[in-house]
Amino acid sequence: MNRVIIGVAVVALIGVAVAFSRQPTTTTEGRDAPGAIQIASGEKNPWTNLKLNNSAEQFQFAVISDRTGGHRANVFAKAVHQINLLQPQFVVSVGDLIEGYTTKPEVMKKEWDEFDSFTKKLEMPFFYVPGNHDLTNKAMIEYWGGRYGKTYYHFVYKNTLFLAVNSEDGKGAHISPEQNESMRKVLEENKNVRWTMVFLHKPIWTAKDLDANGWAGFEKSLEGRKYTVFCGHVHRYQKFVRNGMNHYQLATTGGGSKLRGVTYGEFDHLAWITMKQDGPLIANVMLDGILPENLKLPETEELGSPTYELVNKIPLYPTTVTLTKNGQPVVGATVSLYGKLIATAKERNVADGLTDKEGRVVLSTLKSGDGVPAGEYRVSLFQTKNGGYRDGEVDEKSQLPEKYASHETSSITVRVVAGKNQFDIDLK
Repeated sequence: MNRVIIGVAVVALIGVAVAFSRQPTTTTEGRDAPGAIQIASGEKNPWTNLKLNNSAEQFQFAVISDRTGGHRANVFAKAVHQINLLQPQFVVSVGDLIEGYTTKPEVMKKEWDEFDSFTKKLEMPFFYVPGNHDLTNKAMIEYWGGRYGKTYYHFVYKNTLFLAVNSEDGKGAHISPEQNESMRKVLEENKNVRWTMVFLHKPIWTAKDLDANGWAGFEKSLEGRKYTVFCGHVHRYQKFVRNGMNHYQLATTGGGSKLRGVTYGEFDHLAWITMKQDGPLIANVMLDGILPENLKLPETEELGSPTYELVNKIPLYPTTVTLTKNGQPVVGATVSLYGKLIATAKERNVADGLTDKEGRVVLSTLKSGDGVPAGEYRVSLFQTKNGGYRDGEVDEKSQLPEKYASHETSSITVRVVAGKNQFDIDLK
């Protein structure tokens, strides 16, 4: 009799358990965790899973690139509002924040006051990193010290080490022995972090003598750890891989640019970094794609640089070059015209462009395809191994005869006149 009662009880309990299992329940994956989703879950559910992408180790920050170097009006000031829309935990720069290149304290103060008026509007911390426009000379270095203190430093957040490196620490692009020793100690004291982030202005790893400019010593201190490097200066986006680690040369956040798009690596953007458990995830966010709910960014009063505004008034004339070799189109070659924008200026690369599949290129001076000022120009022709745009920063060999790589040895000249200009260059 007892066995019968027990059997009936067991059957009843099993029935209750089965019935209960079929009832909707409020659950999450890890429902005891703070911020977990509370939702009625059944045998079948219209979602993939309830594992939120919000681990305690994960965080997001933004990196802004060059604001100056012939900066354009109302770009960086609006970028501040756009960053506030994205709400990163903090923002890091890679230098060239003011136009600089002055010894006058009143000019320095005015330019830094203007810049600080932008950063004060950010709803999160902003970390300064100096560029050549910010530390041009001894007077500017002293002014920085009196206003911001250190020109290089570090901080740690969620077991990630951040290094703000001064690439202007000496003559030209350089990291001084003192800075290298300081960074070596910081790296030694933080050898167990999961990742190291490096920020500096110039891509000094592209130079010929890395021992002389201090990068070799700094790179040696980084050995054995996982790290990512960010820089600016060139106003052109490019990715390098050294020792298996990614190095990113960012484009612009308002600095002078022809804005010819992804092919040239010329665009206004910010790098959006999500730090995951196994390393950083990097997204390039174009500024023209960040808009508030009403699709209108606030008006700003940020003026463009006087130099940019002056050059912007120079008449430009449509100029096209067709490049061939023994009658066949030369594809993916950078055609550069060297001359003077104004009579008192030094000779420089005034206009350039990349040839298409027909060997044709419409040259650009200030923006895409805008033409060239009238005048005499010496021409250089350079074809990279992958057929990409050549900006002169990376040391490599041209696929065309060597003499054409420099405007000083190519012997090719052109004269741009008012009206349309078409030049046909055939290499024999």
